[in-house]
Amino acid sequence: MEQAKILIVEDEPKVANFIKAGLEENGFNAELAFDGLIGKKMALTQNYDLIILDINLPQINGFELCEIIRKFNTQLPILMLTALGSTDDVVQGFDSGADDYLVKPFEFRELLVRLRALLKRGKFNEQSNNIIRVSNLEINTDTKIVRRDNVRIDLTAKEYNLLEFLARNQEKVISRSVLAEKIWDITFDTGSNVIDVYINFLRKKIDRDYSPKLIHTMVGMGYVLKVEE
Repeated sequence: MEQAKILIVEDEPKVANFIKAGLEENGFNAELAFDGLIGKKMALTQNYDLIILDINLPQINGFELCEIIRKFNTQLPILMLTALGSTDDVVQGFDSGADDYLVKPFEFRELLVRLRALLKRGKFNEQSNNIIRVSNLEINTDTKIVRRDNVRIDLTAKEYNLLEFLARNQEKVISRSVLAEKIWDITFDTGSNVIDVYINFLRKKIDRDYSPKLIHTMVGMGYVLKVEE
């Protein structure tokens, strides 16, 4: 938990830098986004253990951003930290998908207590389920169940093994020779198109009807699983 990576989406630089400095003093890794649009891009293209989210943000407000994040990741802890403290605001925050809600001004010690509680719960869920997430794709390595946008996708054993290997190495370009060795336990035959065929099988099931696209061809190098930018 000490090395948890936290995204702070806050448009007031003084507040954002205060929170960031306090978190780093307590052993966390913290990154900043100063508006909702940047926060959206960072939240959907990088892996965070928790998000601290203001509501009154430029571009995309916190309620909308929380709903967007929830469509891609149902388990990521989100704490709303805002000056809006009415009952209606709190209810809307939880309805949009927040796990906790803290009103400014706040005691930093209370923020830490709430963060640690959320991280502990999130860590337990990750360990018990062994879930790999890439954007809105979820792979449960215990049950071998794959979902995208919470819709279950049926894969053959080879398709699943190929997908899991790419996901465990997300954002890394994997050559055909490495895939042949790791998935098929064979030496790659340059005249064979079996890997390309299985990649196409995966694309039809994983990418064709969903967004963003995740499986990409790097011409002359191999394949990479990452969020399309």
